[in-house]
Amino acid sequence: MFWPMCALALAFSGLVVLAFAAARVYVEVRRLARQVGESSERITRAAQDLERATGPLAAQVDGWRRS
Repeated sequence: MFWPMCALALAFSGLVVLAFAAARVYVEVRRLARQVGESSERITRAAQDLERATGPLAAQVDGWRRS
């Protein structure tokens, strides 16, 4: 009777350890996803700023080509 109880206790302990590891992975994945989202927003804003900044320059170059 000792060995089956010991095996059951070890199996339960293993499941607890796996659940703890899974919870930590879940928290880290959420944090990484949040950082990726913030970085994506920053990249989008930078691209929009770049488009706005190049508008007048493109018009100026277009004017040079026509003259």
